[in-house]
Amino acid sequence: MATIIMIPARYSSSRLPGKPLLDIAGQPMVVRVAMAVQACGADQIVVATDDEKIRHVVSQAGFSVVMTRADHPSGTDRLQEAAEQLGLNPDDIIVNVQGDEPLMPVDNVLQVAQLLEQNPQAQVATLYEPVASLAMVTNPNAVKLVQRQDGEVMYFSRAGIPFDRDNTQTSPEGVWKRHIGLYAYRKSALDAFIDWPESPLEQLEKLEQLRFMEHGACIVAAPAAQPVPAGVDTREDLEAVRALFSKEIP
Repeated sequence: MATIIMIPARYSSSRLPGKPLLDIAGQPMVVRVAMAVQACGADQIVVATDDEKIRHVVSQAGFSVVMTRADHPSGTDRLQEAAEQLGLNPDDIIVNVQGDEPLMPVDNVLQVAQLLEQNPQAQVATLYEPVASLAMVTNPNAVKLVQRQDGEVMYFSRAGIPFDRDNTQTSPEGVWKRHIGLYAYRKSALDAFIDWPESPLEQLEKLEQLRFMEHGACIVAAPAAQPVPAGVDTREDLEAVRALFSKEIP
């Protein structure tokens, strides 16, 4: 069983066109992400892209890259095509690190891969962190999850789950869990995913992971080992990340 870190990177972005190629301290963002996860010691680090410009800069930096179709409906579909091209085995573990998260802690990447490896009944593993405020509970941009005592996820939602019927909680501490979009998949789970039609709950919540759940796949989750900084979604995010790197790199 091999562990592969896969970094999907699309050129188009409504808020930051060409986002994977934007400069961070002298390197394109997607290269910064690949450099950050090198310390994980994975069997492979691969960037999956549909853009020739991204392929070129990743190859120039010495990292592996796979060209995928441009018409994938989701990032999960892109991962499956890349895994198929690489000839991965059904039990190989693929860790999905987004190409706009150059600050993702290495400890978390290792953790999510180990979580899936240690739970042979699971097809997918992911992480969460405590919800920081009661306002975030009802924020639809913060995805919440609830889980069983053994760690298996029961549901993901943009709604404030669990619902505090009697309004007894004055603090979110220990009650609500915010999902972090860092996943580890078995290759067999990705193969199944692309054969399933988009599911009703997935369409409603706009959360791809619900397709796995609606088809009976087991997803396990654990609290993230390290706090997860925000990814780069806006120009302000980009400038903040650039400032951090400028302090670390003379």
